[in-house]
Amino acid sequence: MKKIEAIIKPFKLEDVKEALAGVGIEGMTVSEVKGFGRQKGHTEIYRGSEYTVDFLPKIKVEIVVADNQASAAVEAVLKSAKTGKIGDGKIFIYNVEDALRIRTGEKGEQAV
Repeated sequence: MKKIEAIIKPFKLEDVKEALAGVGIEGMTVSEVKGFGRQKGHTEIYRGSEYTVDFLPKIKVEIVVADNQASAAVEAVLKSAKTGKIGDGKIFIYNVEDALRIRTGEKGEQAV
């Protein structure tokens, strides 16, 4: 199994959700996060004072899929989250050793 973690722009969440549903993936965890990379934030003026906004709002989408679904899921996220502008985000892929469904006790891919 693979865990796919994608950091995306907030307004792309619905597009990513629809793209994942289109390849048969429905379960996901979504978190509101803040961060920056090459984008480095920006400066704003508030009540006459200039200040730097270092951490920009982002969305972290986490999904766990069977090995044979991983490439389709990554491709769906990649296509749906891309704007072509700086700050589009990153995708991380991890190996998952095991998974358990708490309610039923199912293990492995059946738990996902």
